[in-house]
Amino acid sequence: MTNHSLCRSRGLSLVSAIILGAVLLPTSGLVPAWAQDHWKVHQKLLGKPKDVQPDTMDKAKDVSGIACDTTSGFPRVCLLVDDESQGTQVVIVRDGDLVAGPFIRLMYDTWDDKPLELDAEAVAYADGSFYVIGSHGRPRHHPEDAKKEAKNRAKAAATRRIFRIRFARDAIDRETGNLSGAVEIIPSIELARLIPREPELTAAFDRELADNGLTIEGLAVRGGQLYLGMRGPVVSNTPASDCEVDGTAAVLVVPIETVFTGGSDQTNFKHVDLGRDTHQRTRGIRDMAPYDGAFLMLAGPVNDPPDGTPIPKGDYSIYRWDGHSRKATLLADLGGFPEKVKPEALLPLDRSGNSVRALLFFDGPSEGEPTPIRFDLQ
Repeated sequence: MTNHSLCRSRGLSLVSAIILGAVLLPTSGLVPAWAQDHWKVHQKLLGKPKDVQPDTMDKAKDVSGIACDTTSGFPRVCLLVDDESQGTQVVIVRDGDLVAGPFIRLMYDTWDDKPLELDAEAVAYADGSFYVIGSHGRPRHHPEDAKKEAKNRAKAAATRRIFRIRFARDAIDRETGNLSGAVEIIPSIELARLIPREPELTAAFDRELADNGLTIEGLAVRGGQLYLGMRGPVVSNTPASDCEVDGTAAVLVVPIETVFTGGSDQTNFKHVDLGRDTHQRTRGIRDMAPYDGAFLMLAGPVNDPPDGTPIPKGDYSIYRWDGHSRKATLLADLGGFPEKVKPEALLPLDRSGNSVRALLFFDGPSEGEPTPIRFDLQ
């Protein structure tokens, strides 16, 4: 049994001892997210396709990322992703609700005549372009079963892409979300070449997440650079015991032009301390967004809890990171959530004094249950 397995099994006694009502209490002035009314979604956010026909898509239940073309005012033109789909969707964010627009298909990969998911985990926007990134992760290895191994290699290849998406600013109707102009889509597989060259990430690439493998869940753009935030691996970890790991989350900084037009392979690796979850395991990055000259980071467990386990208060938190330092500043611990309800995307909305209002989206509930929260920007 690995250290990861030992931690998971020993953690069950801790969770079973927690009273769910207690974990719903807010900290740092944060209103408990799950106790609030979520914003209504008009039309339909799209998720997993039932077959290769794009008009057979289920309603989204694994929302994993969103970014908008402005950081102030309403309505905003945004792109949203569900990690089981094959693309991204236009969404108009208004003050109090959302309007789902057209779906933009980014890939057509199939296996045994069934669509493979992009496993898109994050969206970013800068300088007239949206960026959508696959997780670059790896499903479980099956060396004993050639067919399963081939399928999982195909799954991995499907997600090792990043897309630059452009359309004219006036091509989207900001009331209906309707798209009237052409969409430019530029794919790239360069990150799958660059990431394994980074010494801190070499061993984690092509390793499954449960074994501290690589999965990208955060994406932001600043100064012509892509900031790739990793859910896993936890790096520079020196085990203090089976269930306590001294490590940090990982961010890889890559020039945009290197990824899309070629150029220097120079990358910059960053360690970010995002504290520990309630099992005392180092947390990874579940989302990130540029804000007020820094980045807001959604921190969460590298591995999800076992089925039947609610999410305790403090497993997920919001941090502020300056983009340089090893240390990030804790802004708020998120209150507890029911089983299989995991915060996955954070969208800053506006600010009143020192108080930030944001939308939190979840993996699990229908259409992500976009829920307004407030926290102080320390």
